[in-house]
Order: sequence, then structure tokens, then C-alpha cells
Amino acid sequence: MIIKTPKDIGKLIRQKRKEQELTQVELAGLSDVGSRFLVELEQGKATIEIGKALQVMRMLGLSLGPISKSEAGQ
Repeated sequence: MIIKTPKDIGKLIRQKRKEQELTQVELAGLSDVGSRFLVELEQGKATIEIGKALQVMRMLGLSLGPISKSEAGQ
């Protein structure tokens, strides 16, 4: 999945959370973030803290990396 928007990040995180059969409350606790933050992250809020988002992603086994438009086929 290529991430283009905050909503894309939220969708990916929600998908991975559900695959791992975690509730939002459980993942928030494991990631050391608040439940409200996780809800807003999954909804694609554009002004979330990137550091906290990366904490959640690491907990789910996800990471971000640069990809050029040519690599993405655009």
C-alpha cells in the first residue's frame, strides 16, 4: 500500500490492528498513547503527532520508508 494521505495511514493502522485482533484500547496501551489519539489516527486526522503515530506503527510491526514517484509507478 502506498501512503499518500493521513487517511491512508489510518486505514493501514486499523487494518493491521484488526488483523492482530487488538482493540483500540489495547493497542493504545501497548503503544503508550491515549485511546483518543488512536481513534483520531485511525480516522486520518491530519494534525496528529508523527512521533506517536510511529510508536503505534512500530507496535504493529509497520514502518515507513521513502519511495519516489517513479518507484510508485506514477
